[in-house]
Amino acid sequence: MAIRVYLDELLRERNMTARELCAKVGVTEANLSVLRSGKAKGVRFGTINRICYYLDCDVGELLKFDGQLEGDDDA
Repeated sequence: MAIRVYLDELLRERNMTARELCAKVGVTEANLSVLRSGKAKGVRFGTINRICYYLDCDVGELLKFDGQLEGDDDA
């Protein structure tokens, strides 16, 4: 995956559980788990906004580009 998700690291740094974040953000634990695993195909900007608000972080701390083009079969 070309986009890496650093949600687990941010949760640890903030001493917050995934369950607590789910309650604050308003997403299910299953949906947050998909995001945490890096297997999400998409995520709403509103959800990213709420995650960043409650974790007091910037989008760039949560999501990082690894320099690869996902699905590029020519490489």
